Amino acid sequence: MFALGIGALMIDQATKAIALWMLLPGQPVPLLQGLNLTLGFNEGASFGMLGDVMAGRPLVMATITGAITLVVAVLAFRSPRILEASGLALVAGGSAGNVIDRLRQGAVTDYLDLYWGEWHWPTFNMADVLITSGVAMLLIACLTQRSTAAR
Repeated sequence: MFALGIGALMIDQATKAIALWMLLPGQPVPLLQGLNLTLGFNEGASFGMLGDVMAGRPLVMATITGAITLVVAVLAFRSPRILEASGLALVAGGSAGNVIDRLRQGAVTDYLDLYWGEWHWPTFNMADVLITSGVAMLLIACLTQRSTAAR
């Protein structure tokens, strides 16, 4: 689980470094129909929630997120179930990547811009993809555990 979490963290930080190197803030680079690369920075929580409240307070967000990340990492190491532990490791690795961003630059680096016509999903990053994938794995682990327990 340690390797999976560290791998997730490394993928996140590598893709953010490339985005910071290659993209200019607010200038979309079309990649595929429905997907741009657009550099942005998020001082709030997921999807920019609490952005106004947390603006200029990166240490507060880093502390809160860091504490949650630590709890999730401990749960990953303690879980006897591989799917559950893997999901928790992905969540911890992605979350740790966002903590590093907040400590390094005061905000999380975002660059993936999904859109349909004029509608744009909030810009996100690989950490968000890893966290979402980890949560999906956790849900599957819970559902499969309940279905086997009911038999």
